Amino acid sequence: MIASKILIVDDEPQLRRVIRAALTKQGYIVGEARSGETALDQLHKEEFHLVILDRNMPGMGGFEACRKIREFSDAGIIMLTVRKAEEDRIEALDAGADDYVTKPFSMPELLARIRANLRRVPQAKIADAAFIEFDGIRIDMNSPHVWVQGEDVRLTPKQYEVLHYLVSHSNVSIRHAQILHAVWGSEYGGEVEYLHVVINQLRKKIEPNPSLPRYILTEPWFGYRFNLPH
Repeated sequence: MIASKILIVDDEPQLRRVIRAALTKQGYIVGEARSGETALDQLHKEEFHLVILDRNMPGMGGFEACRKIREFSDAGIIMLTVRKAEEDRIEALDAGADDYVTKPFSMPELLARIRANLRRVPQAKIADAAFIEFDGIRIDMNSPHVWVQGEDVRLTPKQYEVLHYLVSHSNVSIRHAQILHAVWGSEYGGEVEYLHVVINQLRKKIEPNPSLPRYILTEPWFGYRFNLPH
């Protein structure tokens, strides 16, 4: 099995050393960057499977770096933040992060999050429906490509995985926890805000009117349902 490559982006050398030692012990290949700018340079030069990205850094902050990484990379991103405010968590996810961990954190917690985010759930191949098309929207069910009115729309990995799961279970109401388990992993289930952010992002990208969704519908206090037109 090929070892996963992880890039640690943090301006604190001691924290980078601690995380690097723990990851190396687990068999990961580890790179380091002390700023968002340096991280972007490294990610343009070589491929990493996962980025551990600090929120607060001199120069380019974590949120801006996350948004720029998402312009060209599908690597998993875990944001490190010292704040527990819901606004910070939402902003991290909205910037394109897949997950976040609040400082101070335990190393077992971080390792568990890393394993979960590296364990991308392979999407089932839809042999008899390679593409789903409706109302000018075309979704590739076997690779992360979506077109809206002929325009290629870029989705983050989590956005595509959520969309794929909902479309694969079209016209069925699905619980929050079921979606979280399927997309993020069995360790997740109560992080409903993850779904709220991703669903809002998807609506902005594929719905004609995101504030009055036609396709990705909310089932109050339960979950979501993808309304696939017949």
